[in-house]
Amino acid sequence: MRREKKKFLPLGLTHSPPPNLGGVKFCSPQAWGVRGANQPILRKSCPLSPLSHGSLPGHLLSLLPTLEFFTFKGAVVLSGWFKAAQYQQIDLVPVVEEHIIVQDSMYQRHLDPHIQRNFPQPIRVGVIGVGNMGQHHVRILSLLKDVEMVGVSDINVERGLNTASKYHVRFFEDYRDLLPYVEAVCVAVPTKLHYEVGMACLRAGVNVLIEKPIAASIAEAESLVNTAAECQRLLQVGHIERFNPAFQELSKVLKTEKLLALEAHRMSPYSQRANDVSVVLDLMIHDIDLLLEVAAAPVVRVTATGNRTSDSGYLDYVTANLGFANGIVATLTASKVTHRKIRRISAHCQNSLTEADFLKNEILIHRQTPGNCLTDLGPVLYRQDGLIEKVYTSNIEPLHAELEHFVTCVRGSCQPSVGGEQALKALRLATLIEQMALDDQVWGNLDREHRDLVSPAVAVSY
Repeated sequence: MRREKKKFLPLGLTHSPPPNLGGVKFCSPQAWGVRGANQPILRKSCPLSPLSHGSLPGHLLSLLPTLEFFTFKGAVVLSGWFKAAQYQQIDLVPVVEEHIIVQDSMYQRHLDPHIQRNFPQPIRVGVIGVGNMGQHHVRILSLLKDVEMVGVSDINVERGLNTASKYHVRFFEDYRDLLPYVEAVCVAVPTKLHYEVGMACLRAGVNVLIEKPIAASIAEAESLVNTAAECQRLLQVGHIERFNPAFQELSKVLKTEKLLALEAHRMSPYSQRANDVSVVLDLMIHDIDLLLEVAAAPVVRVTATGNRTSDSGYLDYVTANLGFANGIVATLTASKVTHRKIRRISAHCQNSLTEADFLKNEILIHRQTPGNCLTDLGPVLYRQDGLIEKVYTSNIEPLHAELEHFVTCVRGSCQPSVGGEQALKALRLATLIEQMALDDQVWGNLDREHRDLVSPAVAVSY
């Protein structure tokens, strides 16, 4: 039997409103339809008394043509009532006393126990922060099987309500009100709020996927990692490029090659997105995580230079050079001010050059071949300078793969590919690079057997 996905929760609502609302009762969102100019009509399946025009005071009748349902402080309300509360026409908080009535077959199934064992209970998930990245989290989670998208929260109430309406989920003005209803959350708030929101979620016993970087400072990141361990909750960090099909295949290719050097370019035109951090914590940290994974060795040398184009104090263009204990060298360049979007890693190997383009989802392997091609009779047919191999990559969306992996980890089937500790390593190195670029300094450790990356401010272990 095909399972129907993502409708409104079937909520039966009994109101205890202020005297001027007259004891109104209304039914679930699924019991209402729309006719003509958005005029509400009643379906026969309505389990409660209908909301009639005669039961509302006159100043709310004008709001009925735009009848919609949202949740506010854990209660489902009409959007018209919400707007009336915004204009201080009514006090919204005591309007609704919520009674959840499970009546839809998607939420109440009377199946044979043997069948139920083959259908695990959906993971209840919420999204905190529905800005540029959070919107995509909600979109994909609403499509994933065995996931119940419970609700969203955002400090921008209008944006949160619009997202809740679009995906037929509940809106919570305060993210803490969402936590009792979910097993896991995706946190897509500004970096400076990662620590506060992440700690509240972990202490509430909720598994967390938090966008990169894990936190705004090393101390905050360490506290998040320690709290996740103490609370025995999952902490996954959104280093999404780990799930890019191009990087997945690049990792497989490089396992068969002797790697000498790596180059990473991650550049974008200027935008207002993520303008609360430098280009190192916004863009370069992706490639820092990837190169630490590929090189699989401690960093023993760091140099970095950078520039800025605004008075914000944050670097907009940075180039860093890394030396690893196993002899691999790497160059990383990240920019917020380049007039073309670039996402590329090149791997210089002893017998090949492998180029991975994350935007085109393409991997090309360049190899030298013998210069002359001869026939059995001896004459040269043509001269070949090299051979280019194109590696097949899948078309799965990286965020889709990341969220599927997160749900699998929440079920206990595996450990996160990028957990708190891996993200902390990337943040430590990113912080050092940022400081080197600001101070125009060089840091080095001549003892290549030493496994600690040390600066006056931080100690990083790889």
